[in-house]
Amino acid sequence: MPQSRESISTDMTRAEPEQTKAGGVLAGIWRVVSPYSGRIAGAVTFLILAKVATVLVPLVLKRIIDMLSRPEQIVALPVFLLAGYALLRFSSTLFNELRDLLFSRVTQRTVASYAFNVFSHLHKLGARFHAQRHIGGLLPEIDRGTKGIAFLLGVALFTLVPTIIEIGLVLGILISRYSIWYAGIIASTFVVYTGFTLVFTARRTIYQRRVNSLDSSAKSRLTDSLINYDTVKYFTSEAVEEQRFQQIMGQWSEAAISNQKALFTLHVGQSAIIACGVASIMLLAGQAVMAGAMTVGDLVLINAYVLQVCLPLNALGFVYREARDALVDAERLFELLRERPEIEEPADMPALQPRKGEVVFENVNFHYEPQRPILIDISFRIPPGHTLAVVGGSGSGKSTLARLLLRFYEPTSGRIVVDDQDISKVSAGSLRKIIGVVPQDTVLFNDTIAYNIAYGRAGASREDTIAAAKAAHIHELIESLPEKYEAPVGERGVKLSGGEKQRIAVARAILKNPPILIFDEATSALDSQSEHAIQQELDRLSINRTTLIIAHRLSTIVHANEILVLERGHIVERGSHLELLQRKGMYARLWTLQQRAQQSELKTREADR
Repeated sequence: MPQSRESISTDMTRAEPEQTKAGGVLAGIWRVVSPYSGRIAGAVTFLILAKVATVLVPLVLKRIIDMLSRPEQIVALPVFLLAGYALLRFSSTLFNELRDLLFSRVTQRTVASYAFNVFSHLHKLGARFHAQRHIGGLLPEIDRGTKGIAFLLGVALFTLVPTIIEIGLVLGILISRYSIWYAGIIASTFVVYTGFTLVFTARRTIYQRRVNSLDSSAKSRLTDSLINYDTVKYFTSEAVEEQRFQQIMGQWSEAAISNQKALFTLHVGQSAIIACGVASIMLLAGQAVMAGAMTVGDLVLINAYVLQVCLPLNALGFVYREARDALVDAERLFELLRERPEIEEPADMPALQPRKGEVVFENVNFHYEPQRPILIDISFRIPPGHTLAVVGGSGSGKSTLARLLLRFYEPTSGRIVVDDQDISKVSAGSLRKIIGVVPQDTVLFNDTIAYNIAYGRAGASREDTIAAAKAAHIHELIESLPEKYEAPVGERGVKLSGGEKQRIAVARAILKNPPILIFDEATSALDSQSEHAIQQELDRLSINRTTLIIAHRLSTIVHANEILVLERGHIVERGSHLELLQRKGMYARLWTLQQRAQQSELKTREADR
């Protein structure tokens, strides 16, 4: 029986450091395909039968030629011999096709399993990994890796093994029937060819790695530039982007040309070695025929065997070169699978048992880098159903509180407790199921409006989706669209305005119906009118829910039960809106500045009217 996805994932991620080498990659692949040993054995059986049939064809052909060369000695046309010759040729093709058919399930399922497990593994990796990766370079690495594995399983396996079998059978026949010199020349050709191929392919691998690296860089540059299309237009930087991309492509083309030069040397050298071997054998066989030591049928037989061996030998060189390239590509895939999540939890980690939704931070410290602390000795409690707001300047650590609560990162010290349960001792998935998030920058899937709203709860019905949209006051807008809920939102939601995307984020959160909510500067990027409308929806959504608000505009948090003021990772003030105003500290200064800015904006609008 094939392995389960979980066991396949375990096998693949249990990679040792030496798996970047060819042997390690092949060992990792074998662990995945070994459950298909029955199919592999069947495919190898058909492979051997196909090669036996192929090797027998020249023997039967020799017999036919020798018989027909002396028509006076035969009584009737050798029908069975001629039919046998045709049957052997057909059998060779049939067995090869049966081999491919039987093995295709192994190849396709293995490639699909690797693709699935890489996809799953990337989702398990932490926020730090994804913050450092270029998605444009990551995707071609995955694509090349899965294609490399498919090549190693299919073409490489079924070219290398049959070629070795065929050479062995041919050498055996030649040694048993003819002079040892024929087998010696073929063996010498094989040894010289193999040595030449190994040496020059190893040199070429250096160029191939550079080509792959530059290809990933080019894809990364292309993706990054297109994702930031608007920014490029804002700053009229098309020429700058073109120059940067052209520079990478120039380096790539030079590396590709160097790679092609190495390939040229390899091809010419291999062909020269084969030509020398064929010429030597044919000269030897021609002399034997002229001397009467061999028949014309023997000459045809030896010629057929030489071609039968040398052509696969040439293919073997191609397969070896491609296999080395495939191994280079597969190495990157295995490196990705060896990346460890920042937060690794055992499979039997207990699930969080939600009760009322209380959140407690106890003496929490955190840093991304030791020399740059982000949060210092942070302690607070959000009682069930209460709202806590956090304000402060950029870099004060506000958003980090949300990331820690969601367990994207672990605190350096201290602990975070939800309903009397340390979140580091429960599964991250069970924790995130009870938390709804409305972020500042709502990024949507390139799908329909209905899909993006329903993403808030797996299996949500269309009625549930519409009810959530109505609660977020976006149903009327959706109904006014020609395609209604099936309207596509575009890449990252570019077809919708900022306010419309925020309402979809609110609808998602309503559909999820979590006991704990996080609003991460959910309205800071909106105009005043949109902010007011969405703020009312956020206020309604937070009723009877434990809510953490990370705010920039203080006017949106005046209703909060408690407000924390962060500065350089420290809590410098805490209290209600009125209490903080009365203290006339940092919060009061921020409030005064924002009120003046709003009054100035209002006066400007009235003047424009």
